[in-house]
Amino acid sequence: MNTKQIDYIIELARTQNFNRAAENLYISQSTLTYQIKEIEKELKFKLFERSGKGAVLTPAGSQFCTAIKDIKSQLQHAVEQAQNFSKKYSDNITIGLPVRTCIHPLPQAIKIFNKKYPDISVTPIFNGFYNPEEFLKGNQDIFFTFDNEMKHVPDTKLIYLYTAGIYLLSKKDDELAKLKTVKPKDLKGRTLMVGGGSPPQLRALQQRLINTIDIDYFNSENHDTTLTNILADRGICLTPGFFRDYTDEFAWTPFECEEKFECYLCVRTSDRKESVDNFIKILSDLYKNRTKFKRAKAHL
Repeated sequence: MNTKQIDYIIELARTQNFNRAAENLYISQSTLTYQIKEIEKELKFKLFERSGKGAVLTPAGSQFCTAIKDIKSQLQHAVEQAQNFSKKYSDNITIGLPVRTCIHPLPQAIKIFNKKYPDISVTPIFNGFYNPEEFLKGNQDIFFTFDNEMKHVPDTKLIYLYTAGIYLLSKKDDELAKLKTVKPKDLKGRTLMVGGGSPPQLRALQQRLINTIDIDYFNSENHDTTLTNILADRGICLTPGFFRDYTDEFAWTPFECEEKFECYLCVRTSDRKESVDNFIKILSDLYKNRTKFKRAKAHL
C-alpha cells in the first residue's frame, strides 16, 4: 500500500461517499472503487461496508484508519524536518528534555552555537519526564536527567548543569507569597496539589507533609492542570525549580526542605560528536556565568 492509497482510505472514511471522495481526490469514482477493492484484497479484510447511502468503516477498518492517520502525520513531519535540514544544515544535534524550562538558557545556547556553527542544527525534543528510550536507542544525542538516574547505564556520561530546589507555587496575592521562605508548618490548613507527574522525591515530600501536617490535598493530572487550579483558587503546589518559566504570573517562593534535584546532561561515551561537546560547553558556561552573577549580586 502506498501513500496515495492511504489518502484514498482517509478521504472515503471522512466523506462516507465514493462520489464526493473521488471529487476531492481529483480521480474518477471508478478509480477510487477499484483502488479500495485492491487495498482490501491486500489487507485481507474489509475496510468499508457499502450501501446505497455510501460507505462506512467496518470496526476493523475504523481501527486501521486511525493507525494510518497517525502514520501519515508522522511521515509528513519527517518529510518537513528533512526538507528543512537538507536546505541549510550538514548535521543535527538532538536533545531530549521534559519541558523547555528544564534548560532555561537553551534558546540562548542555540543562538550562540548557531553563530559559531551555522551549518549545524540543534533540535529540542520534548518527551516527558524520565523517558530515555529514544536516547538509549541512539536517536538523541543529549538527554536531560536529574539525580543520577542514568549513572548506571553503560556507555553514558553525566555532565552536571545545576541543582534545583523546591518552591511553593502560588498566586501572587497569596499570603504565603509574602514570605521569603515557606516552611512546612506554613502550609497548615491549605490545599496542596499533588501528583501530576511529580518526580519520586517530590511525591515522597508531598506524602510526608500530608501525614504530618493538617493540610488537605487534591490530585492533579499534570503540571498545566495544577497551574490552572492554582489560578482558580483551588490550592497551591510544591514544584522543582526546573519548572520555573520566569513569567510574572505566579509567585515562586523557596520551600524549606532537604530535597534537591541535581540536574545533568547525559551523553554517550562512544560515538560522540565534537559538535555535541561544543554545544554542551556553551550550555555549561551559561550556567556557570549565571551562578557567578547570582553570587556577585548576593554580596551587593
